[in-house]
Amino acid sequence: MLKRCTALLAAAGLALTTTACGGSEPARADDKLAVVAAFYPLEYLAKRIGGDAVTVTGLAKPGAEPHDLELTLNQVSQVADADLVVYLRGFQPAVDEAVEGQAADHAFDAAAVAPLLDAAAGGHEHEGEAAGEEAHAEEEAGPDPHLWLDPARLADVGDALAKRLAEVDGSQDFAGRARALRADLTTLDGEFTAGLKTCERREIVTSHAAFGYLAARYQLEQVAITGLSPESEPSIQRLTTVAGEAREHGATTIFFETLVSPDVAKTIADKVGARTAVLDPLEGLQPGAAGDYLSVMRTNLSTLKSALGCS
Repeated sequence: MLKRCTALLAAAGLALTTTACGGSEPARADDKLAVVAAFYPLEYLAKRIGGDAVTVTGLAKPGAEPHDLELTLNQVSQVADADLVVYLRGFQPAVDEAVEGQAADHAFDAAAVAPLLDAAAGGHEHEGEAAGEEAHAEEEAGPDPHLWLDPARLADVGDALAKRLAEVDGSQDFAGRARALRADLTTLDGEFTAGLKTCERREIVTSHAAFGYLAARYQLEQVAITGLSPESEPSIQRLTTVAGEAREHGATTIFFETLVSPDVAKTIADKVGARTAVLDPLEGLQPGAAGDYLSVMRTNLSTLKSALGCS
């Protein structure tokens, strides 16, 4: 603890004192493992698999957009002192930096469980558009971190997390809790497969490119207005292209998200005479929101079935 704290205070330009760091790492009276989770889906995973054997602290607060999270000194200290840090490399640069500097020996990277998909805005290339869309395509390049929107992938991450937790404390039945979680996620996956099997449309127009895994899993096509960052601004040409895609496919709904402004989605909806609706990427829950990963995903399914005309 003292060595980690020295590094933290030195990085922050603060003088080392015993009162600043507490002198030594306090014993945990409840004997629970201290797990730090970078953002909501990983926090949900850690709580389900850790059960009563862990205390989970989330770094991204409810209602806050997690992509651009900036860590406080206290949060960096939590990363350093945790028994395990659960994160997804490439999703939150500040967390990546903290893990590299303070938790390289006690971190679990969800992105390392299976190769990530490449990001894609989706949509069809029309004659004369390829050159104009080149800049947008470059913006989309790179791995897509939103793997938790595929329940089957999330179950795989859960199995791997259970093994990692067992390495920290072999006395707990993390594998049993992972099996229970997989059963729940398999049920959810079956509901999505059946619910989206027969639909009038298969294109989903989204405010940002967060739904590639969901689209790939259930044979949908994502047409994203902006890229992987939900706060990026689309060009006029991109807005025109997406509006054209929406008209071509008879889209009745343009999707926006809970944690970002709906203005761009409403702009497209007004252009094509569509309505707007929330499709939640589950990067973070709203403060005081009822439900969890499973219930929000089921709300997403209901929203998609209505928007796509599924029987």
